[in-house]
Amino acid sequence: MSNETLTYTATCLFGLEGLLGQEIDALGYRRVYTMDGRITFEGDAYACCKCNINLRFAERLYLNLGEFEAHTFDELFEGTRGLLWERWIGKNDCFPVRGHALRSALFSVPDCQRIIKKAVAKRLGGTYGMETLPETGVKYQIDFFIFKDRASLMIDLSGVPLHKRGYRPQSVAAPLRETLAAALVKLSRPREEVLLRDPFCGSGTIAVEGAMMMKNIAPGMNRAFCSEDFPQFPAELWSRAREAAREAVITDSAFRAAASDIDGECIEIAKAAARRAGVADSIDFFVSDALKLKTGGVRGTVVTNPPYGERLMHGEAEELYRNMGKAWQDLDRWQIYVLTSHPDFQRLYGRRADKVRKLYNGMIPCNYYQFFKGK
Repeated sequence: MSNETLTYTATCLFGLEGLLGQEIDALGYRRVYTMDGRITFEGDAYACCKCNINLRFAERLYLNLGEFEAHTFDELFEGTRGLLWERWIGKNDCFPVRGHALRSALFSVPDCQRIIKKAVAKRLGGTYGMETLPETGVKYQIDFFIFKDRASLMIDLSGVPLHKRGYRPQSVAAPLRETLAAALVKLSRPREEVLLRDPFCGSGTIAVEGAMMMKNIAPGMNRAFCSEDFPQFPAELWSRAREAAREAVITDSAFRAAASDIDGECIEIAKAAARRAGVADSIDFFVSDALKLKTGGVRGTVVTNPPYGERLMHGEAEELYRNMGKAWQDLDRWQIYVLTSHPDFQRLYGRRADKVRKLYNGMIPCNYYQFFKGK
């Protein structure tokens, strides 16, 4: 199993496919194809451990069992039953089913779940000579994705989503997903000699993800994954992957971040998150009004997700954006990167961005406005 080529799929937020693909390339694995929100690639068993621990922009990692055309429930049943489930799922193991169906004749998710469950049970029961499977052992979560009448059957290898690094058990309202925060930092081209500044830091996710990235701290190094219970991925592979991640940490990075918020409670939550993530020594947290932001004579880049929606009333947000445009026009040569879902941000801010990138925070469409030079 360790040297066998397996097919994996890593999912991501819409708009992060390019960044995720670059990560997969850098880890040494070959991409097979890319579609919105997912990248399929090939690797050995060690890739499961290495990718779960190291992928910074992925939401989940899956093992691909197979793909086939499924225009009818009969085709879905026979296609599912034809896959080699017994290579992964033992006679006592449990195998719940969940999934999605888009732009396909088979659009009822509950019906698809029932058919797939029945087909897998039929296959396993025939293999193990059992009419009833106890399902008391290791959990193998089966996920299906039916798109344009083509079904993909997979086994979840992550368990808890990969954006949950483990450093943020607490958070403030409307938190920014960790994977998206990492993407915002990456797209701002962080450098050791340039201060990363978030004046609306909330629970500190942007600063923490930036520091983890610049110190090369693997996002999954200190958390567990469901596939650690799978005998196909033995403990020595996980130990090797974690040891390699620990050895890759940069302990003498000169990178600095400064994160502030007008809410002192947010600052305390952010400080605790930074301590748990192992980057407290790289970030300065303090209470401050974002509209009083100054350069302090150093080179810097603002990367921020200002309040909107649940965190601030609509009219208040619009007034804030107008004030930001006025207050930040004197930030010398600082670059400014702002993520917001407000459709009229540029008009309110009073300036057209040099570049706008469409991103999603979960299912919320947002724009990432990039201003490369001050006025």
